[in-house]
Amino acid sequence: MKKVFQKPASLKQEPFRHCPGCGHSLIHRLIAEAIDTLGIREKVIGIAPIGCAVFAYDYFNFDMLEVPHGRPPAAATGLKRSLPDRIIFSYQGDGDLAAIGTAEIIHAANRGENISVFFVNNATYGMTGGQMAPTTLPGQKTTTTPSGRNSKVDGYPLRIAELLATLEGPSYIVRTSVDSHKNLVITKKAIEKSFRYQMEGKGFSIVEILSPCPVDWHLLPKDALLWIQKEMIPVFPLRTFTDKYMETE
Repeated sequence: MKKVFQKPASLKQEPFRHCPGCGHSLIHRLIAEAIDTLGIREKVIGIAPIGCAVFAYDYFNFDMLEVPHGRPPAAATGLKRSLPDRIIFSYQGDGDLAAIGTAEIIHAANRGENISVFFVNNATYGMTGGQMAPTTLPGQKTTTTPSGRNSKVDGYPLRIAELLATLEGPSYIVRTSVDSHKNLVITKKAIEKSFRYQMEGKGFSIVEILSPCPVDWHLLPKDALLWIQKEMIPVFPLRTFTDKYMETE
């Protein structure tokens, strides 16, 4: 008998239209599963900006707000302060959060706003054709760095988790990945903890997630997962940077 995989209640039945091998569909499902596990779907409001995240309202089965490029933390701040009983999260890519939205994420984190941020890092501007992003690796070829990113000219990859970890405001900062089953499990647990901390009023949290973009990386989906392991993780190490309320065994 053919096995049927049911979508979580927090996902609509709409088929994903992401590129083959894209990590966004995996991360969407992990967020939806975490919301269902915690039983908070009726209280959740998600916020998405411009970029590959822009179609989130087609997939998530709860209220979604679309905002200008880079501004989700500002919109999330306003929503949470006016509707403190709601669970507010932003879903942002690296071209959004780490570039035009740098000021918004830093100041929301510094204020310790009681929101959850899910930051998808695929080291490229995915939707607009694969230009260099703040997270593009040294030597990585993009449409705007055809010979590879030159750190002397273009600067170095921006490590958002490490940057925010210097601030006193955040309660939880972690970097995970979706390159393997093990890391998918870790990512889901991190997403759940982020929501739980918000539910408990513990303040700002961010889960940075390394994610594949096979089309813009010019790789097969399976090779894109290996590229994360071999190239991205050494530059963006997976670990917890801040956890003010870490549970003890």
